[in-house]
Amino acid sequence: MSHDEDHIASTREKLVRMANQIATFFHSKPREEGITGVAEHINKFWEPRMRRQFFELLDGDPEDFDELVIAASARIKRPLTPEQADKSLGYARPVEAEGAIPRK
Repeated sequence: MSHDEDHIASTREKLVRMANQIATFFHSKPREEGITGVAEHINKFWEPRMRRQFFELLDGDPEDFDELVIAASARIKRPLTPEQADKSLGYARPVEAEGAIPRK
């Protein structure tokens, strides 16, 4: 595995672990309150890029996620595109200088 692949794998593992830790806390609450709590926590504290990655993982293979995370996912804000996630953080991809040779 390359360094980039290791980083991506570790990021995925961290997101799953963090989401499951949130769910573990909310398992002590009544189910509806737990679902709401997980969703509110992720919406409040996870930036759009994290939530985008979260949904990529959840859409691909949800079996590593706690069932409370899966239940809460319907209430978690889903960024539509990577650009939307970046833009909401105030980051815009640099515009190529006029007359510059486009990058490939």
